Amino acid sequence: MRVYLDNAATTPLDPEVIKVMSEVMGSHFGNPSSIHAHGREGRTLVERARKTVAGLLHTSPAEIFFTGSGTEADNMAIRCGIIDNNITHAITTRIEHHAVIHTLEALEKAGTIKLSFVDIDDKGNVDYAHLEDLLKTNERSFVSLMQANNELGTLTDIEKVGELCEQYNAIFHCDTVQTMAHYPHDLGKLKVHFITCAAHKFHGPKGVGFLYISHKIKIKPLIYGGAQERNMRGGTENVYGIAGLAKALELAYADMELKQQYIQDLKAYMIAQLKACIPGVQFNGETDADKSLYTVLNVSFPETDIADMLLFKLDIAGISVSGGSACSSGTDIGSHVLTAIGASTTRPSVRFSFSKYNTREEIDFVVTKLRELFS
Repeated sequence: MRVYLDNAATTPLDPEVIKVMSEVMGSHFGNPSSIHAHGREGRTLVERARKTVAGLLHTSPAEIFFTGSGTEADNMAIRCGIIDNNITHAITTRIEHHAVIHTLEALEKAGTIKLSFVDIDDKGNVDYAHLEDLLKTNERSFVSLMQANNELGTLTDIEKVGELCEQYNAIFHCDTVQTMAHYPHDLGKLKVHFITCAAHKFHGPKGVGFLYISHKIKIKPLIYGGAQERNMRGGTENVYGIAGLAKALELAYADMELKQQYIQDLKAYMIAQLKACIPGVQFNGETDADKSLYTVLNVSFPETDIADMLLFKLDIAGISVSGGSACSSGTDIGSHVLTAIGASTTRPSVRFSFSKYNTREEIDFVVTKLRELFS
């Protein structure tokens, strides 16, 4: 048996997405920038996908820009949002994705901004009072906070953050790579300037994502070279990837609540089984359903002499997961997220992440193998 529980890293393609992409690859190869019939076919597919995405998110197609990844979208939002709006102060947390932290740190190193880190607790929750203090005591700020942490699953109240940013005239960028297609997003109501997406996190293809840019903010391109994406992102569009993204998002929004409940039940079942079968197991981040991303569970296991080999042993047993431990020194290559919340440096941690394709039988198999390793 082979079990895949690393869906926060990437998800398997939905068969209906494969079907759509195969049709596009086989029949619609024209460059969407070309004016002839083949090119117009490609342009129609791109714009139809843009309209689908915008409709699901309750925004205008003019505010959706396709990119090559979530990382590119984050970089475009952060670099262009800060530089093109003359922002000199930015706020984030120490548990953001490296696409955010490293980009902001590079801007700070270049002298473009002063970077502030908002406090978080030992479960990864944002201290909103501290966030407000940072907003009120600094010049106009650029705020970059993810909706759900990719390692812990802990959720941030982005509606509350958006309200604070509006109150203090701040620019708000939200990395929604882990939550896009898992929760509904009404961009007609959410007070946010940028959100980012990567299709491969919700059973779409790798190598394509999008950036939402509110009509209230103006930026210049990150990538120059052509007039694609309404002069905002040079480079020939990944037509079959864009078509696959739109189909995957459409499928995700269909019966979203039913799929959410199914996966949440799997997560709750695994929590209960781990508690029952492995004494001393602990959980990193929030586990309550209303405070945690239902697709992610981060588990710290008891200290063991196989800590460094745990992921390898699980792989040999037929289980695909990711994880590690907190950094024990400045030279360790460990999880910056676990380090930031003060997790143990000696207990091995594993991130289990679920999808609609996982089953209780797979959870039983994984818990059985873990119990054998820790017995």
